[in-house]
Amino acid sequence: MVEVSDSSAEDVCARMDGVCQPGSQQQVPFTSTHSFIKVLKLHREVLVGRIKNTECVLDNLMKHEYISNEEAELSQQYPTKAAKVRNILDLVESKGEETAEYFLHILYQASEVYTDLSPWLKEIEYQPSEHIHTKSVIITDAVCQYIQKIKHDLWQDTKFVTSYVQKEDTLLDDTYTETLMELINAVNETQGNISHLEDLFSDTGVINEDAETVFVTGDAGVGKTILLQRLQNLWSKGELSIDVKFFFKFRCRLFNSFKEEDKISLRDLLFKYNCYPDKDANEIFSYIRQHPASVLFTLDGFDELNVDCDLNDIPDISSPFDPTHPVALLMNLLRGKLLKGSKKILTARTGTNLPLRMVRKRVTLKGFSKDHLLRYLKKFFKNETHQTLVLTQLEANPHLCSLCSVPLFCWIIFKCYEHFQSTCSSQGLSDYVTLTDIYLLMLEVFLNRSFKVGFNKRNNSQSETFKAKRDALMRLGKLAKEGIENSNFIFSQEQISAAYISEEDLQLGFVKPAGHYDGCGNQSTYEFLHLTLQSFFTAFSLVVDEEISARETIKFFAKCDSHMTGARVNVILLRCFGYNTHHRKAPFETNEHLQFTTLFLCGLLSKTKRDFFKHLASAGSVQRKRSALKDYLADCVKTHLKNLPQSPFQEIRKVQALPRFVWLMRYIFETQSEEVANLAAKGICADYIKLTFCNAFSADCSAIANILRHRKKPIALELDNNNINDHGVKELIPCFDKLTVVRLSVNQVTDDGVKVLAEELTKYKIIKILGLYRNQITDVGALFVARIIEECPNLRMLKIGLNKLTSEGGKLLAQAIQKNKAIEDVGMWGNQIGDSGAIAFADAIRNHPSLKELSLAANGISTEGGRSLAEALRENRSLEVFWLTENLLNDEVAGIFAEALRVNKSLLHLWLINNKITVVGANHFFEVLKENAEIKEICLNGNGISAEEAKRFEEEKRILL
Repeated sequence: MVEVSDSSAEDVCARMDGVCQPGSQQQVPFTSTHSFIKVLKLHREVLVGRIKNTECVLDNLMKHEYISNEEAELSQQYPTKAAKVRNILDLVESKGEETAEYFLHILYQASEVYTDLSPWLKEIEYQPSEHIHTKSVIITDAVCQYIQKIKHDLWQDTKFVTSYVQKEDTLLDDTYTETLMELINAVNETQGNISHLEDLFSDTGVINEDAETVFVTGDAGVGKTILLQRLQNLWSKGELSIDVKFFFKFRCRLFNSFKEEDKISLRDLLFKYNCYPDKDANEIFSYIRQHPASVLFTLDGFDELNVDCDLNDIPDISSPFDPTHPVALLMNLLRGKLLKGSKKILTARTGTNLPLRMVRKRVTLKGFSKDHLLRYLKKFFKNETHQTLVLTQLEANPHLCSLCSVPLFCWIIFKCYEHFQSTCSSQGLSDYVTLTDIYLLMLEVFLNRSFKVGFNKRNNSQSETFKAKRDALMRLGKLAKEGIENSNFIFSQEQISAAYISEEDLQLGFVKPAGHYDGCGNQSTYEFLHLTLQSFFTAFSLVVDEEISARETIKFFAKCDSHMTGARVNVILLRCFGYNTHHRKAPFETNEHLQFTTLFLCGLLSKTKRDFFKHLASAGSVQRKRSALKDYLADCVKTHLKNLPQSPFQEIRKVQALPRFVWLMRYIFETQSEEVANLAAKGICADYIKLTFCNAFSADCSAIANILRHRKKPIALELDNNNINDHGVKELIPCFDKLTVVRLSVNQVTDDGVKVLAEELTKYKIIKILGLYRNQITDVGALFVARIIEECPNLRMLKIGLNKLTSEGGKLLAQAIQKNKAIEDVGMWGNQIGDSGAIAFADAIRNHPSLKELSLAANGISTEGGRSLAEALRENRSLEVFWLTENLLNDEVAGIFAEALRVNKSLLHLWLINNKITVVGANHFFEVLKENAEIKEICLNGNGISAEEAKRFEEEKRILL
């Protein structure tokens, strides 16, 4: 123990309060010089007021035999917490200096228990002595122990990633790979990428500061669930940098398992259905209510909530004690009526809507980029030879590579590759074209495992393999179909038994236990390993079950359409089939489970699967279903586009297609039918198809090209704000000879994709509009874009802003524009071409015959570049709109521009917002406008002109300040 010198109480008090008494040299930490007993006495009321837990103190004092069990029991007999603390202080002080020091050490070490005392301990500069530091402190506080229990349970639950073969679970850390996460604003515009999971909780991109829910959406298989698993795993290991003490995870499927009459309290929801405390649940619940900001909820699969009521009609509930229906608890948590201030992350499939008043931030998951895919490839295949082999085969099959942008599909494809390698099979996936092919292969691989037969040694064909397990597959299919029809994804033990599903069927690995949802652990529940797998089994049942007619099969297809569109034709079809069109749809339900079912239905009914079904169903039954589907698909495309509003665009018909159109194209691609694709192409009545914000992935480009290549006439295609990337560009190759407009803005396109565009567009030279705004194009890609500009004489518009172009890329594009005598509109906003790039553009616009609109905004252009552009303007007679917003242009440049406007009478709009122009520069423009009556506006907002100075220019309405 460190020696303590004699000192007056006044000196101690002064040091405790951080105040030096007259004559003192400096403030010295009390632990090196003063009595611990005196410290306890001097700060007695601080300790009495801030020590909320006496159990932890007593347990540790007894553990090291500073006090006896009897003394501890006596101290706990007092009626109030304050009285108990005072008695403990008296007891500690009576035991001597070492006991007093260890008492402070408990408060210091158990900081999670005594959070209110941390500032005080820091203020008095407490540091444990060497002797006391060797004595351990155990945490016996109920709240802290509960937190540790949650962490332990979460770590156990999230350590592994469940695979299709349950014995082959892999460590999350060994397989998890980040995906693209984009912030989305209130009007569905991309606000940039999220790089770290902690960014989900930052203030960036907040839509509603009063809301508490981060809403994460994405397509099936894109990684929503595993993102939450990663979040939970990092928190359980203390590796997530957010201030959260309690982490409660729920799957929204849970709430479907409750009966209408069930009622539970918030306390029950937290403890019975998540993690039950080992002791003092009341104290823990009280702490949670008092500290809601320390709580994080993750709620997975909001779209799977299937309740027969309008969620908007659920009344507000503010009492955490009153039992109510669990769905009402969920909604009031999301509304912030219960545990207001707690954090929530809610996931749902694309298309699920949540009122903005409940949304703090919106995030969408976009799957794997090229870099993410390569990282996942290296994690999945440890052997470099295997990595190279798989990558080579993927690059040889662009559609397969595109499917790998969806993490779930990527995992399935890699598992099939892995199986080929493990069986020394030379077979690859080059012959597998559609998603249906991949799922059939996956089922075949795992069915053969159940036979314990090597894939390369089997004598059976694929259809014979399925025939051997037909009964089991049909039982699973009927269960899946029943669930899909009722939007049910959780099955009770009774439902499993009623479907005659045996333990052997479950061992196939396609259905797994989902947990115990009654709060007592008595009732097991089951689910398919993924929604898409349930959809596949449903489609399999629809095709193979001969009791289901072609009429009923199309009825199922039409049911999917009824969720996708309100078109009258589908209502009529449904009524003809006897379907009740007035059924109640779950309020936040999406129809992706139906869409995937019909997608797989199209694949299974394709002609290429004719031999596959010869051992599974009669040829006549399958053919009738195939014929009915072909006719229905052709009509759907025609009907869909005819019912869309058209708008004129440069004397052609333009339609904004809906996400349903993307699904229709997916269906047609899955059929692999030239006839159906040709019929669909004939049904496209528009000349310009706009597919913005349709959540199209790169693999969808195969489906789009599959139809558009059958077009007889040219067509314009707009795919802005999707997730196309370079693989998608490659998949559009079959239809580039038809495309007059190619818009791929906000699509993760890199230099590789631009290279493909250059090679293809310069073959046909019909391109008029090229949109590449906000991608990842560098100066290397600028060389390919320059080639397009030079060699395509019909090009009228180029949008390539917000890429990664520097002065070198700017020069390449400027030189190409100078050579193209027909281009009219160039958008370069948000690159970094600087002064040297601006000088090159000055050469390009000087005497250019056709360029009408040019944006060089936000490009780091200063005086030198601005001077060149202004001087070039004197000789230009075509430019009408010139954007130079957010650069570094000053009064000198403003003066040169003003002089140019004495000569140039063709420029109508000059935008100089957010530069470095003062009232001097504004005055130059004010004077020149007396001579130039043609120009309509000069925008000078955001420059260094005060409101008082702006009054001078009020009479000139064309100067905007």
